[in-house]
Amino acid sequence: MGDLSGYRGDALRFLLRVKASVGDVLEVQTAGGTLVGTLVPRYAYEDGEHVVLKLRTGYNVGLKVSGLREGRVLEKGEKPSFSSPAPPKPAKGLPRVLILGTGGTIASRVDYRTGAVHPAVSSAELHSLVPELSREADVHPEIMFDILSENMTPRHWTELAKRVARGVRERFDGVVITHGTDTLGYTAAALSFALAGIPIPVVMVGAQRSSDRPSSDAALNLVAAVSIAAGAEFAGVYVAMHLSEDDEGVAIHRGTRVRKNHTSRRDAFRSLGVPLAGVWRRGRIEEISEGLPQRKGRLRPRVRFDEKVVLLKSYPSMPADLVRGAKRHGAKAIVVEGTGLGHADAAVVRELGRFVRAGGLAFMTSQCLEGRVDLNVYATGRDLIKEGVVPLEDMLPETALVKAMWALGNSRTRERTVGLMEENVAGETTTRTFPD
Repeated sequence: MGDLSGYRGDALRFLLRVKASVGDVLEVQTAGGTLVGTLVPRYAYEDGEHVVLKLRTGYNVGLKVSGLREGRVLEKGEKPSFSSPAPPKPAKGLPRVLILGTGGTIASRVDYRTGAVHPAVSSAELHSLVPELSREADVHPEIMFDILSENMTPRHWTELAKRVARGVRERFDGVVITHGTDTLGYTAAALSFALAGIPIPVVMVGAQRSSDRPSSDAALNLVAAVSIAAGAEFAGVYVAMHLSEDDEGVAIHRGTRVRKNHTSRRDAFRSLGVPLAGVWRRGRIEEISEGLPQRKGRLRPRVRFDEKVVLLKSYPSMPADLVRGAKRHGAKAIVVEGTGLGHADAAVVRELGRFVRAGGLAFMTSQCLEGRVDLNVYATGRDLIKEGVVPLEDMLPETALVKAMWALGNSRTRERTVGLMEENVAGETTTRTFPD
């Protein structure tokens, strides 16, 4: 059989029946008439119901095989291929930066049949296609995973943390991690805890629009991330994404205080409760915040995560059975995203108490974007304290979820887990709340 990259299911069976390969010119009979085009490869994440032809007009068309009456090969062809240009050689003496690719829009292409985005470009290709990187650092690209960010799990966090720790031992000056934006904040928090005390910058970066769109933010974000990883005086885990809708600069967010606040804008990410760590403009870092960790110290990675943690959002009429369900499914800890100062329905409060008395851990955060939990103001808060629920100051709910997984994975006793949750490990809580 010839090459049929990306095809499976009914589409693969149809192409095998007509003895077609990628690059062949096919004639197919549809309900609307005859179409002739070159068979092009599909993305590995596509469905198994369509074949894609490039028509003589230059447009691609996706055809559902269940609607095709006949098909035949008119002309055998060569498989289309893409060869990335060789990356330019970096100047001597530049800092060494490790780029770890995990997938996501920054390493994607658009499927012009549907407008959907699919992983396609490796870290090495990004290096080749963004030659400005070689002016910033001696870049060493490496693919860790090729997944969409919604498929990222604590097991991936552990593997990333181990590889970054090895990068420190290999004396890289900084690390950049390309990542899908949807769960980028979760991974940034996970690495902030697993790599607390790291003596180099780890810069997580993504893109809201894929690299082959005219409005893509991928190139600027990536150049900024490499520049920050190579030259920043501070260390720790950060997120680098567009500062605004235009290309004026890139915002540098702390890894435990950042949230994606918009589905599609290029400036979707915001630092909550704290000022930006800095801003990258025109090739340099400006407006650096005070108190950032410096490039010193010794890394003692703690990379284990326990996935048996549940995040529950408090809402009117929330059934207490959700707490019981979490317990039945083996949850060791529950993080509640409470209303206001950290509140929940009275029945939920009582059920949280039963969960704690049965050996579980319960933590309270707030679904408000600004401010902090205070369980001493209203009766509901005081009831939560009596039931053993631990308040988490102004920690973001998503960060609290990740931290609870990390704390459980790196402690042997209940007391130690609670102690880690109350300790400010990586800037996840503040001593004061900053205005927006």
